[in-house]
Amino acid sequence: MTNSEELFDVVDAEDRVLEQLPRSVVHARKLLHRAANVFVFNSRGELLLQYRAATKDEYPLTYTSSASGHLSAGEDYAESAQREMQEEIGIETPLERLEKFPGTPHNAYEHTVLFRTFSDGPFTFDPGEIERADFFALSVIDEMLEENVEQFTPPFRQLYRWYRTRHRD
Repeated sequence: MTNSEELFDVVDAEDRVLEQLPRSVVHARKLLHRAANVFVFNSRGELLLQYRAATKDEYPLTYTSSASGHLSAGEDYAESAQREMQEEIGIETPLERLEKFPGTPHNAYEHTVLFRTFSDGPFTFDPGEIERADFFALSVIDEMLEENVEQFTPPFRQLYRWYRTRHRD
């Protein structure tokens, strides 16, 4: 572990904190931990997707949520969502909490809270995190998922499918 490595709260199935461990240990042992995801919609109802940088340790060169990330030890979901939005896409907007999902092998062992917000930018994308980002109509994302599900991160696929069962417009 390097001194700069993030510490995560390791949690149980009910999302209660058990201990804090370094990111690399949490991922290597596939321990339950926490993440926040934000779907940013523009005024046309399109969803901002980021295409992850090639240097990302998990799911490089895949599409994912507008902003997302792990909670740091002691951080709550809303704080993390706001921080990730600021760091990754350079905006601060009010967030609406939509749903909480339990951590499973299918979503990288992350208890996840999905938030929604609305913004037409301007955005400042972090090149260390994001290769590119674009707005897509939900019908286009639906087609992209049908054509090649592997071009999306597993956590995004879970969140997006849940969202689409409730928002078909």
